[in-house]
Amino acid sequence: MQVDDILAVPARVLTTEQREFYFDNGYLLLEGFIPKEWLTRLREATDRMIKRSREITESDSTFDLESGHCAQEPRLRRVSSPVDHDLAYWEYASESMLADVASDLVGPNVKFHHSKLNFKWPKGGEEVKWHQDISFWPHTNYSPLTIGTYLLEVGNDQGPMGILPGSHKGPLFDQYGPDGTWMGCLRDKTTTELDLDRVHYLTGPAGSVTVHNCRVIHGSKPNHSAKGRPLLLNVYSSADAYPYTYNPIPTPHCG
Repeated sequence: MQVDDILAVPARVLTTEQREFYFDNGYLLLEGFIPKEWLTRLREATDRMIKRSREITESDSTFDLESGHCAQEPRLRRVSSPVDHDLAYWEYASESMLADVASDLVGPNVKFHHSKLNFKWPKGGEEVKWHQDISFWPHTNYSPLTIGTYLLEVGNDQGPMGILPGSHKGPLFDQYGPDGTWMGCLRDKTTTELDLDRVHYLTGPAGSVTVHNCRVIHGSKPNHSAKGRPLLLNVYSSADAYPYTYNPIPTPHCG
């Protein structure tokens, strides 16, 4: 669907101003959007995943570990496809207001693609370099969007996600290195040509929701604070968007 067609459909949860802002800028920040009941369930599920990770000594298909991870001090970089490992995550992805948010931005018919739970642990949680998502999982249109949920309050010192507004309307950049190796981020030369003074860093209280389009340029700084930054990410698309490469985070819920 074209933007005008989507806006012609009555919204479920977003205002007209929020929808128009997303189409103009490629992102949204909805502060304190998630009810406390969902937030409690998600935190409990995340505690269970962290507890499971204490038994893991090497990264595997579920747990991506930071250097120094151990049972006494777990340091996860990512849990891949949390919707497959705890029912609370899938019920949240499919039964909460997230799908309604997606519907207001891609049209009334929505598909689920994948999920992940990213962490930035205190005092050293890693940087995420500037990148565009769609190169990781190409689709037949650019409707895919990622909805992030802040399980804890996120401030400027915790490495919040930064968005370059309007960059979803610009070019798709090469995310391979000069030797053809996949990097998953923009080349340094490309980054130096961006106006990073315009980046908006998305901070907010626990329960806030971020939305960003698959083309928008985004990244985040390391977390040097004493507080962690768990970020639950769920990806949706319009029903007529078809992936034409292998899903890098496969799940039976895809589609």
